[in-house]
Amino acid sequence: MNLLLSTLILLWICAAECKYMVYDTAQTIKAHKLNVHLVPHSHDDVGWLKTVDQYYAGANNSIRGACVQNVLDSVISALLDDKNRKFIYVEIAFFQRWWNQQSEVLKTKVKELVNNGQLEFINGGMCMHDEATPHYIDLIDQTTLGHMFIDREFGQKPRVGWQIDPFGHSAVQAYLLGAEVGFDSLYFARMDYQDREKRKNEKTLEFVWRGSKSLGSSSQLFTGIFPRHYDPPDGFTFEINDVSEPIQDDHLLFDYNVQERVNDFVAAAVAQANVTRTNHIMWAMGTDFRYQYAVSWFRQIDKFIHYVNLDGRVNALYSTPSIYTDAKYAADETWPLKTDDFFPYADKVNTYWTGYFTSRPTFKGYVRTMSAYYVAARQLEFYKGRNGSGPNTNALGDALAIAQHHDAVSGTQRQHVAADYALRIAKGYAEAEKVVASSLAFLTSLKSSGNHENEKSVGTFQQCPLLNISYCPPSEAVLSDGKSLVIAVYNPLGWKREEVVRIPVSSHDLIVSDSSGKEIESQLLPIFNASLKTRDYHVKAYLGKSPTTTPQYWLGFTASVPPLGFNTYIISSAKHTDTSSAMSTVWTSDSTNDKTVIVGGGNLKLHYATDEGKLTHYINNRNLVEESIVHSYSYYSGHNSTNQASGAYIFRPSGTFPIKSEGQKAFAVLKGPLMDEVHQQLNSWIYQVTRVYKEKEHAEVEFTIGPIPIDDGVGKEITTQITTSLKTNKTFYTDSNGRDFIKRVLNYRTDWDLQVNEPVAGNYYPINLGAYVKDENLELSVLVDRAVGGSSLVDGQIELMLHRRLLFDDVKGVGEVLNETICVLDDCKGLVVQGKYYIRIDPVGDGAKWRRTFGQEIYSPLLLAFAEQDGNDWKNSHVSSFSMIDASYNLPNNTAIITLHELESGTVLLRLAHLYEVGEDKDYSVMTSVELKKLFPNRKTRKVREMNLSGNQERGEMDKKRLKWKVKDSSEGKIARGGGVDPEKLVVELGPMEIRTFFIDIDNLIMFGSE
Repeated sequence: MNLLLSTLILLWICAAECKYMVYDTAQTIKAHKLNVHLVPHSHDDVGWLKTVDQYYAGANNSIRGACVQNVLDSVISALLDDKNRKFIYVEIAFFQRWWNQQSEVLKTKVKELVNNGQLEFINGGMCMHDEATPHYIDLIDQTTLGHMFIDREFGQKPRVGWQIDPFGHSAVQAYLLGAEVGFDSLYFARMDYQDREKRKNEKTLEFVWRGSKSLGSSSQLFTGIFPRHYDPPDGFTFEINDVSEPIQDDHLLFDYNVQERVNDFVAAAVAQANVTRTNHIMWAMGTDFRYQYAVSWFRQIDKFIHYVNLDGRVNALYSTPSIYTDAKYAADETWPLKTDDFFPYADKVNTYWTGYFTSRPTFKGYVRTMSAYYVAARQLEFYKGRNGSGPNTNALGDALAIAQHHDAVSGTQRQHVAADYALRIAKGYAEAEKVVASSLAFLTSLKSSGNHENEKSVGTFQQCPLLNISYCPPSEAVLSDGKSLVIAVYNPLGWKREEVVRIPVSSHDLIVSDSSGKEIESQLLPIFNASLKTRDYHVKAYLGKSPTTTPQYWLGFTASVPPLGFNTYIISSAKHTDTSSAMSTVWTSDSTNDKTVIVGGGNLKLHYATDEGKLTHYINNRNLVEESIVHSYSYYSGHNSTNQASGAYIFRPSGTFPIKSEGQKAFAVLKGPLMDEVHQQLNSWIYQVTRVYKEKEHAEVEFTIGPIPIDDGVGKEITTQITTSLKTNKTFYTDSNGRDFIKRVLNYRTDWDLQVNEPVAGNYYPINLGAYVKDENLELSVLVDRAVGGSSLVDGQIELMLHRRLLFDDVKGVGEVLNETICVLDDCKGLVVQGKYYIRIDPVGDGAKWRRTFGQEIYSPLLLAFAEQDGNDWKNSHVSSFSMIDASYNLPNNTAIITLHELESGTVLLRLAHLYEVGEDKDYSVMTSVELKKLFPNRKTRKVREMNLSGNQERGEMDKKRLKWKVKDSSEGKIARGGGVDPEKLVVELGPMEIRTFFIDIDNLIMFGSE
């Protein structure tokens, strides 16, 4: 009876007092209060624990209950309910697919949300890319795809970078993917724990970042680091299953807590203000895959804004990073200056996130290979003309874009997700391959009259994506009945190249002729059993079937290829009267009494000790460089402590062990007119070929590593060392995403006094292009073919980590051991990685020329396509040589075309890059120029517009809007940038490290082949 009476009384009171509550969230900035900018966001990984499709659709929720489609549906509905609410979105790969599924009615409403500032696109790339392991061209491409989508659909230009989750931050991100795309600011969360504490104490979590010494203040960027992470302070997360206490503001509830929660809010705000300059702080109101039930967040944020502002001690408001940036700028503060980068990153003692620099090395290599292919395929697509309905390069571009995600190319995703990324790239490649084949068929059939009726007579150009493992069916086929093999060799760079091309063949009686029909020198090298075993196993793994032929030799010949063009070469059977390809001589360590064998038929000579098969000396007869050199391998045993193990992210070695060669018999030398090779079987799972080309002055090292043995219960991280006697004073240099080189000093940081607790892992840095060391006389350079981790732990030495196989998870979220395998049916073995790195020693000051020129050639290798023909009349029936640019013209040696692409609108997107930094080289670190008329001969250029880097606004418009930040210690040298482009002369100037982007409208393409 008493319970019934109490219930009736409560119902009567509620009927009298309970009512709909209207929360006042229409707040603005208050000049004399602490302003708390509340920024609702959801960090949506474009693949990690689940694939990109699974994350979008909410599939495979046994791994994680995450559905991005729900996030966007829910957020849009909540924004439409209240015009004061705001939300930022970052990952355009997700938003684009959501957008394409919406009705026109809803699209109109969403456009209104964007236009009134409720929904803002931040960062705006297809993904939140990694900053350690991608190449700068990939970063530009993926950002461009996202920015152009936003501009096309909404007419908006993202203003702010939002790299909250990558595991360290690069200088290239600051100036190139920040200032040069039009950003006014950049925000991130992850930084070294020692650096964070110092910056909190000194109130320097916000600063101006000059990432490029060449571009200086012209590309600086306001940068802010969150005091802890990219989520709200403790107690302010409000997903439907979060544990934070909500505001309960109904007086009838026993848990009424408005004042208590307001006090919590004010305390957290004041604590953050104590480590932040000005009266503005930002709270990132969200974290991974939040706002799936958006009203649970917005309801609480509404209440906090309402009650905190009634309280009056601080001012809370819905905000965005753009609003926050403008508030910081309006404060007229003078900010500290930051240069270089934020690598390596450690989030606590003994926990350096430097293992992922190498994790999943085959995937990293695949991404890099396909990146270069995408550059070349777009060029060829442009030459022929974009096909509106047939194959195009879009799918490959889309796949590569999401592969730049910070849990993709980084190698920190789960295995099934890595396979999904690779499958997407493979499907994109299959379509782009058709573009390349049809473009080459078109170009080889062209005549000066413009008639290309012979296109069909070419047959199908085939390509060999598995050429790296000696598998190329068109070149392995036995030539019979007067048939010959045509090889079109395409050069995607803007300068002429002469390089040795190597293809597997089944016969030794072959001759090679150039495009004029003249026989050229060629060389045959036997394919050893080690290569054939790798080939056969992996062909079956990739294609599901064994090869039908077994090649006997590598056939090498020197291809001379014009800039942005191709040359054709004919392989035919030698007649009895012909001189066939030269057979390499084979030398083994037990066939001579000499103590030293000398390798190299040109200027470069490598000396090997025959008793151990070890490299001992490097001698260049041209520049008189002589240096002792040792090339070795070792491995780090991965730490298996539950306190902190070595894993996909973390590099924590517990010991280092040299890998010694097992037996002299494995040491063999091949010599010939074009190249010499040294073959070494170091042990049962490391095979190495060191190659010296007669006309080159560097050593090429091709390694095959794996399966890494783990039957001893020890995870291993495989490294190679190139050791010289150079006195380098603990100093070395590594590249930033393939662009600027940054000075590194062992056990030292420029921004704080480093407390050394991991002397190996704490000195590892990401390498995408290469590393070098130098002393007063010489410099040693090592270039790579994919992203790796590396260091110089000993004076005169460069160390690279090439492969990793571990047995424990590092407990950083992926929840899976980095133990990659490859399987044929049920036969699974540890992953085998094959790759290359390149070694050269120069007089001090001369190494940059090789690093920059050859580095670009590593990134953009010659593209080979194969066709079969009857007889030997190719020259009479086809165009055998072609260059897009004027026959008398080469790009300057310090300049590269990094993008040449016909957009769907028909406009041509052109990017030109200066390859050198200021002061890097005495000859090439200067202003240079490119003549557009000679790049596009025989075509009328109607209009040239200079754009920002991502192509979503004109450069002049971007520069006018850029905020000019005050900086402490702002002295700098003169900055050299190219001037405007005269519409008549059409000459583009480029200063050191400058990249310039243009939209070019040209008349119908008129192609002229040269025979």
